[in-house]
Amino acid sequence: MHTSIEPIQAADGRSFSTYTSVPAEPNGHAVIVLQEIFGVTDTIRAVADRYAAEGYLALAPDLFWRIEPGIELGHDKAGVARAFEYLERFDEEAGIQDIGSTVAHVRGMQGFQGRVAVVGLCLGGKLAYRAAARLKVDAAVAFYGVGIEKSLDEAGSLQCPLMLHYGGRDRYAPPEAVDRIEAALPAAPRAVLHRYPQADHGFYTRGAAEDADLAHARTQRFLQSVLGADR
Repeated sequence: MHTSIEPIQAADGRSFSTYTSVPAEPNGHAVIVLQEIFGVTDTIRAVADRYAAEGYLALAPDLFWRIEPGIELGHDKAGVARAFEYLERFDEEAGIQDIGSTVAHVRGMQGFQGRVAVVGLCLGGKLAYRAAARLKVDAAVAFYGVGIEKSLDEAGSLQCPLMLHYGGRDRYAPPEAVDRIEAALPAAPRAVLHRYPQADHGFYTRGAAEDADLAHARTQRFLQSVLGADR
């Protein structure tokens, strides 16, 4: 695979960066990886690389660029505190526009004729859900999307299939919030929600391998069924 940092033009004419991971053996489709509140970190780049290794053109756009381009925060006490400060300052509507610009960038790439999915973690999970309702994407996956229960009015507007993953021990997305989300979603197969009773927040990248691997396998099958097999 080949990786690079590429510019994307925003709706206001400015530009922001995206980490791009190009597969050695492309399947013709793309996955846009939406960041956690810590920025486009090594963790997010590794997620993008994982999908690229499976054949997807993978991009991870910098969604905090309007606050501070290129921010990468750790999971220590200071990093978490700063991440929540960035979250408070983050403009979701502008973020969704940037995701739309990233989708348009992918579709405009020379030779690209495939389908585009969004896969988000934490904040990115909520944005993936909202993108599924607001943008022309072909599939969406939300890993422990925090705050989706505050945007349930968009559940009826989903324009593509959606898969959600939640840990049973997630204090940021507690079971009662997940219950509300599940009750508001369209019926399967349009939307499917999976729960991992012993998993905590962030389990896809820093939890037990059993839960992370199961969630990834489910996501693989979902993307293959919606986007199509290798071209």
